[in-house]
Amino acid sequence: MTNTGIFKAYLPFYQRLLKLAFPLVLTQAGQTIVQLVDNAMVGRVGTTELAAAAFANSVFVIVMVFGIGIFLGITPLIGHASGANDDHKVAGMIKNGLILSMIMIVLLTAITYAISYLMPFMKQPTEVWQMAIPYYKMLTWSLIPFLLFMFLKQVGEGLNNTSLAMIATITSNVINVVLNYLLIFGKMGFPELGLNGAGIATLISRISMPVFIYVGFRYKKNIFHFFRQVPSERFNMKVMKQLLAIGFPIAAQMLVEVSTFAFGAIMMGWMGDVALASHQVAMGLAGFTFMIANGVAMAATIRTSFQLGKKDFMSMEKVAFSAIHLVLGYMIFCALLFFIFRFQLPKMFSPDTAVIAQAASLLIIAGIFQVFDGLQIVGLGILRGFADVKAPMFIATISYLIIGIPVSYLLAFTFKIGPEGIWIGFATGLASAALMLFIRIKMKIKEVEAKG
Repeated sequence: MTNTGIFKAYLPFYQRLLKLAFPLVLTQAGQTIVQLVDNAMVGRVGTTELAAAAFANSVFVIVMVFGIGIFLGITPLIGHASGANDDHKVAGMIKNGLILSMIMIVLLTAITYAISYLMPFMKQPTEVWQMAIPYYKMLTWSLIPFLLFMFLKQVGEGLNNTSLAMIATITSNVINVVLNYLLIFGKMGFPELGLNGAGIATLISRISMPVFIYVGFRYKKNIFHFFRQVPSERFNMKVMKQLLAIGFPIAAQMLVEVSTFAFGAIMMGWMGDVALASHQVAMGLAGFTFMIANGVAMAATIRTSFQLGKKDFMSMEKVAFSAIHLVLGYMIFCALLFFIFRFQLPKMFSPDTAVIAQAASLLIIAGIFQVFDGLQIVGLGILRGFADVKAPMFIATISYLIIGIPVSYLLAFTFKIGPEGIWIGFATGLASAALMLFIRIKMKIKEVEAKG
């Protein structure tokens, strides 16, 4: 088949994935922009404040992503049941998923708050951790509404609705921006709270998220009729175990990956405020471009699980590879932008010339990092559509804990490369993960097609 013929064969799959991914991308954008806006506004207050935000967010995100991972397991299971037109099973998944979410929210909030007492012992500059702790505690309380929103979001995605989460996220993001302006800088009669103002704004905006999405569900008959069935459903330990069997390995995989980046941020703090602040700038920019790849990965999970439920294996395979094509092309484009505008982009977040120079150097590596990061997230998305989650967990452990972190430490401190060494370690771990996940996808497609 010619290149033109291949493109025509895949074009409908590109279109369907992008249509489904668009609201997911905007949802990701809303969540990422919250952090970017916080960084940009806090960076105007001072370098120490920006470093404190980086430290607090790096610690907070470890527990947050574990909760997100648990709920990500709901999407492929609901997708399978929806594809098989089993309404009773969908309602049961929602009921037991809600019970599980309540348990996890209480447990993870308690753990997150307890971690605040360990922050003074993480070898950060004294002024950084002292400023970070009150902000971190605000983030901890925001975990409750955020995780409830994530549960509702994954239910919606499992039912092929991605727009309501997008609307809820964008609305809450507007609330966050306005409150940031009022509370960080003390505008229109509000107190000038600096970094703590950003924490309060994040808390209030996240409270709005589950409210908005649930109200949206009530106006969607094809979704809310499942919620009407929820009271009649019973607690089912078998379903609960099934949710955990999918969700826990996803959470563990995400925990390993995010812990790697969090430890990287802590290592940056060992090199001072400028290194940590520049790391926050580069990571924020990388996170912003990453959201499109993540949106495509989520769309791949939805479409793969749905086609698997229908037993349409040819379409399932094309969904997987069309997602890889889209992400690879996009991430190469982002890498070029990072290289070309590496000195201009950091100026949006800090006026400090030392931070700008260091962030520009990191953005060169971030360009390469982006390509591998995109490929590994879309690989994970495809495998989640197969409900294949244990192998990715082991792949993450090898790639990040055994390869990534040691390379970062050796290059940064043993070979004295500095902050750039930490980011080279990140890229190395991501590259190994992307390769192993691609091999796993090929194996999984052959396995499913052979079983029929």
